[in-house]
Amino acid sequence: MEWKGRRGSRNVEDRRGMGGKTLVGGGLGGIVIVLLVMFLGGDPGDILSNLSTSPANTEYVETEQDKELAEFVSVVLADTEEVWKEIFEQEGMVYREPILVLYSGSVQSACGMAGAAVGPFYCPADERLYIDLSFYDELQTQFKAPGDFAMAYVIAHEVGHHVQKLLGTTEEMARIRRQVSEEEYNKYSVRLELQADYLAGVWAHHAQGMGVLEKGDLEEALNAASAVGDDTIQKRARGYVVPESFTHGTSEQRKAWFYRGFEAGNLDEGDTFSAGNL
Repeated sequence: MEWKGRRGSRNVEDRRGMGGKTLVGGGLGGIVIVLLVMFLGGDPGDILSNLSTSPANTEYVETEQDKELAEFVSVVLADTEEVWKEIFEQEGMVYREPILVLYSGSVQSACGMAGAAVGPFYCPADERLYIDLSFYDELQTQFKAPGDFAMAYVIAHEVGHHVQKLLGTTEEMARIRRQVSEEEYNKYSVRLELQADYLAGVWAHHAQGMGVLEKGDLEEALNAASAVGDDTIQKRARGYVVPESFTHGTSEQRKAWFYRGFEAGNLDEGDTFSAGNL
């Protein structure tokens, strides 16, 4: 992705080195956290608020890689602002820009305390995206999804959850959550996440129109979408899959809906909740 020397967003809040607590847990517990919260939409506070915390050393020293990544995510966020502002205007709506919070180790959000193990997430209560830039290394090593556009997909997905908040989808999900069982809600959660993937694809469509995509970028995003499918993560973590526990969709579903958004470039074809066969 061509991003160097381009405009960054003013909506970036840098809290690196400001955390005072860290999440307690590891091993299987850490895996479960990743499975539940990675690319989480809706209200992550239900999970985050139940995790134990303990004091931690918050000393942070920015590396050259971190500095470059911070600049990169700021440019990507600026691009999403430009794209969604235009799309919302076409629909007769006003796009309210979210804040992207950079943190290191742990962070306090309106949805609860979170540590780096949860991965990037969106908190609808404060309309902020939260990301520890160390996730970029995890994306390359643990998830085998290298490339700057893989990281751009992650940011665009979380912005997709913000779009859902503005469109009223998040509020509707909260209503549904109070009325159905956890297993039934998981099915709705999958559709919510796949819609965020679709919306990320819509952004990528317009990014291509802006001339900032490079050869191989689309493949990087599709690879990242595949790498964070529920089935792929569960196979890696436990050696088998439990479909009824899926909350984000399979690798194939995530790739398919991202690509559908990439081809369409609009809001019209992203109704995952009405789609029969995902």
